[in-house]
Amino acid sequence: MDLRLPYYMMYPIPYAFDEEKIQKRDREYLQSMYPATAKKIFPYIQEECDRQEYEGSMIYDEYPDKLQLCLMCRRVYEQVMKQEKWEKETYTPEQIREIVEILMYQELMERRGKGRRQQEKTVASCTGLVL
Repeated sequence: MDLRLPYYMMYPIPYAFDEEKIQKRDREYLQSMYPATAKKIFPYIQEECDRQEYEGSMIYDEYPDKLQLCLMCRRVYEQVMKQEKWEKETYTPEQIREIVEILMYQELMERRGKGRRQQEKTVASCTGLVL
């Protein structure tokens, strides 16, 4: 069996790394444009997501449990309300809770996509397929 690849398929990996770098740069740029309130809340979101990011975590389930997601959001909300000082006339607690939920779901979507891409690369490298 001849396993030689054509020249143009010999080194496909760098393109994947370039794509990841571009996506990361785009994401960081767009996050830099978040409103001040979202910028205050986002580190708490990242911390909670980091805590939940492990092999077999429910955040990677095909359909993550709504109750568990609500509990994650509640933990973040409680941390934010305890640590940050909010001016009463700026945002109501309900609005802050909604911002937390939106940022949480956005971050989970990003991490799930990243996990899926990583899994595809692992499968491709194990099977010898070129993506």
